[in-house]
Amino acid sequence: MLCGNVIALEMINSAIEMISDIIDSNHNTKIKQIKDCAAGFVLIMSIITLIIGLWILVPYILEIFLN
Repeated sequence: MLCGNVIALEMINSAIEMISDIIDSNHNTKIKQIKDCAAGFVLIMSIITLIIGLWILVPYILEIFLN
């Protein structure tokens, strides 16, 4: 489920970038900040997904290697 959230956020990020390019294709610092913010959301969700995945899987992996 969390991986689906990351993919959905990436799609939203891509849409924001495309809409931003349509609005102003020249260099615009405000649009750059918006794009960076959207990319940051994807990065944060990816890190959260990784942490939760490790939290779930590490005990099982340790059990396999320690027994």
